Amino acid sequence: MIRTTLHATTFTTPCGPFSVAVDDTGAVVATAFGNLARLRERLPEKWNPIGDTFHELAAIEKQVKAYFAGKRQTFDLPLAAHGTEFQQRVWAALVAIPFGETRSYGQLAAELGHPGAARAIGRANATNPICLLVPCHRVIGADGSLAGFAFGKDIKRRLLLHEGSLPARARTMDIQRHLF
Repeated sequence: MIRTTLHATTFTTPCGPFSVAVDDTGAVVATAFGNLARLRERLPEKWNPIGDTFHELAAIEKQVKAYFAGKRQTFDLPLAAHGTEFQQRVWAALVAIPFGETRSYGQLAAELGHPGAARAIGRANATNPICLLVPCHRVIGADGSLAGFAFGKDIKRRLLLHEGSLPARARTMDIQRHLF
């Protein structure tokens, strides 16, 4: 088995630690809210991320911090997520969801020409190895609920609040939680 060395780093965001791994070309292979151990969980076995000072990592950190500072709504970074053709199509559709907007799994399925395939879209969304940069957090339940997110609904809620797109149902649930 060929082992590929990745360059990785972790830095602090308002949602906690954020880790990123890039290949030797500087393309982002995976990201995670959490430390390098959490990042490793999102990588195929053949990859072995190492922490270092690869210069592309600083540019990624700068863009992510600008996003959280409200100075950036999109990312201009090379991405190299590995997945099936279907997963790649779903992930490309995620990148096309504008900042400040959400889509339901069913809406995304219809946009991709697979109406009725909301569950398959959900599975592909769940396997997205490049969170935040490929904004899987912008996909919600048809009823406005904050359906699954690999890093928990609290981080998903915080990201959608930051983008001004937290669904009314999720806001109502927040209020109810605090009242009862």
